[in-house]
Amino acid sequence: MIIALSRHYCNIQAEIDRVIGHSRQPTMADKENLPYTNAVIHEIQRMGDLLPFNVPRVARVDTTVAGYHVSKGTILLTNLTALHRDPNEWATPETFNPEHFLENGQFKKRESFLPFSIGKRACLGEQLARTEIFLFFTCLFQKFTFRAPPNTQLNLDFRAGLTHSPVPYKICALPRVM
Repeated sequence: MIIALSRHYCNIQAEIDRVIGHSRQPTMADKENLPYTNAVIHEIQRMGDLLPFNVPRVARVDTTVAGYHVSKGTILLTNLTALHRDPNEWATPETFNPEHFLENGQFKKRESFLPFSIGKRACLGEQLARTEIFLFFTCLFQKFTFRAPPNTQLNLDFRAGLTHSPVPYKICALPRVM
């Protein structure tokens, strides 16, 4: 994801500099005033695809879903990768594009964005995770500029399993002059 972010970090840092500056740390109160940063964070989650499938569910009664009969007791999995890369939902599904989450320069929630699932069985730690992701990301981009080490080509390779995780790589975090 660093490759995709490298094209956007100047916009993120400019927004952080304008809204927060360098004299204080970001707070959750800043989130609504950082629509581009928030959009980038959401796009990282969409493209990062940490959990390709949702937790298995079991049909409690016979039902019909999208025209398909589902018998009671059938195990169902939601393919979050397919949802987050659906060309009917995303203008550029295979491209890192924060504009997916922006409308007229303001952050826009998307119903087809479900990295924490939905409903009664959504991730219990969703609110804490969203808070931590926003604060860590914003603090890091406020204080550092990220670059690939000299003569290094980064890529988006990952290890597939129950989760997707990036292969090991090195990155340089250069302190910003303030």
